[in-house]
Amino acid sequence: MITAAPASEVDQPLGDAVDPAFVARFAQAHEEAGFDRVLVGYFSNGPEGAVVSSFAAAATRKLGILLAYRPGMIAPSLAARQLATLDQFSGGRLALNVVSGGNDEDLQRDGDYLNHTQRYARTEEYLQALKAIWTAEQPVDFSGDFYRFQGASPAVRCSQRPHIPIYFSGASAAAVQVAAQHADTYMLWGEPLASVAEQVASVRAAAAARGRTPRFSVSFRPIVADTEEAAWKRAAEILEQIRENRTRLGLPLTEHAPENVGSQRLLAAAGQGEVLDSRLWMGVARLTGARWNSTSLVGTPEQVAAALGEYYKLGVSTFLIRGFDPLGDAITYGQGLIPAIHEQVARLAPGNSEDPSQ
Repeated sequence: MITAAPASEVDQPLGDAVDPAFVARFAQAHEEAGFDRVLVGYFSNGPEGAVVSSFAAAATRKLGILLAYRPGMIAPSLAARQLATLDQFSGGRLALNVVSGGNDEDLQRDGDYLNHTQRYARTEEYLQALKAIWTAEQPVDFSGDFYRFQGASPAVRCSQRPHIPIYFSGASAAAVQVAAQHADTYMLWGEPLASVAEQVASVRAAAAARGRTPRFSVSFRPIVADTEEAAWKRAAEILEQIRENRTRLGLPLTEHAPENVGSQRLLAAAGQGEVLDSRLWMGVARLTGARWNSTSLVGTPEQVAAALGEYYKLGVSTFLIRGFDPLGDAITYGQGLIPAIHEQVARLAPGNSEDPSQ
């Protein structure tokens, strides 16, 4: 994940919200480290993601861009042209991470007052409209509960066919139904293995009923070091830094009550223990209220890659990883973790001796 200026839970931004030189360096570091794509987040109090994505694409040669995009902010007819244009200028490197929103205060900053059920109904309609325009040969008429337009032009084509890949996240029942209909890749946060297996099975079943077979992605915040002891020492230091920052900023450390189901699931898992499975660390999720991707796999690159391999066996084929020192960790991941992940997946690939299906 890249941001438009240095920032993380342990590095609160103090300068300008947009640092072009940092964005270029950050994107290039991911490309050099061997990342396939980089996530550009959606922030109601930060720089606009499509513009950041355009800049990051121009600063790199082959790095894919996963743009977090919130339905409802821009009319779908305009969004179809905007996103197709970005896909063309990036040379077909764009993917869309559709986020319906899970916090009322955050949504209301941008004037969105729909409730949870309405938001997902709007998202379904929005994606239906986008795909209709992207795949049309003639002008598109559309009439729904949230959007209506006549003669929307499909002249601006996506570079990719049939359209830009759609990634989708959301853990509620409403989200799963939208994902089943539209997601090319369904994204989960880093829950314990049993919980991820449950979610994968649920989405697979819902998608199969519609004749679809989405891929799956899981997000983690890996903490790696040359030794396991050093990795856990760094985890403790990170937790203390976050505690100090939240105390200084007057943010809560306990009694969290997140609105979205994904955060509720992470907090429930954190209630089971500090470390789950072999090395899934819940410390930051518990401290921050799990409002975002906040669980870590802790250990050496080889140990973390082996833990990711267990998720691969469940059908997960994409790992979204970012660190608490975003730029420094991206470089570190390229030196050890990413090669170790490729080696682990190669060992588990169909036909190899460790293939879990054999």
